[in-house]
Amino acid sequence: MRYRLAVLAPSVVDVVRHAGGWMFDQVMAGWDVTVIVEKHENTRPLQILGATTLDLESVMAAPNGPRPQAIALAGDLFESNAMVREGLLDTLDRGIIDVTLWGDTVPSDLAHHFGPSSHQLSRAAMVFKSHALAAASSSPDPVGATEMFRGVSLFGKCPADGVNLVSVG
Repeated sequence: MRYRLAVLAPSVVDVVRHAGGWMFDQVMAGWDVTVIVEKHENTRPLQILGATTLDLESVMAAPNGPRPQAIALAGDLFESNAMVREGLLDTLDRGIIDVTLWGDTVPSDLAHHFGPSSHQLSRAAMVFKSHALAAASSSPDPVGATEMFRGVSLFGKCPADGVNLVSVG
């Protein structure tokens, strides 16, 4: 059985820009990565990274699908979408999953749970992320070697070692 990573984002561009290299490295490590986006749009950038794409509305309408071992999401999506917020808080209450946030928004009621972490991208991840960014927008950002997150591991030490994020500070 493969580990599952569910990634929730407001848009394809947002997830590729902030977590594209990390997702690619997770796919290469054998994880099944599914990106759930609020806006239905061009999913080619996520295909380049090896992720499956679903839309948020259909996922929320059928919540009894397979449970992921880890969740990643944009902090501002937590703040702006009541269904996402409620689902994540419920997941955290059960305490059985790794949760990773990206972006400048850290929910104030969760800030004390989330410490800074980072992921060093593989060379392949940097190349695939740059291609995904090019497919996502006409003016892609330069791809750095590290992606920054805030995370909480409720597994302690899971076989996948916290989905390969390194604590910062």
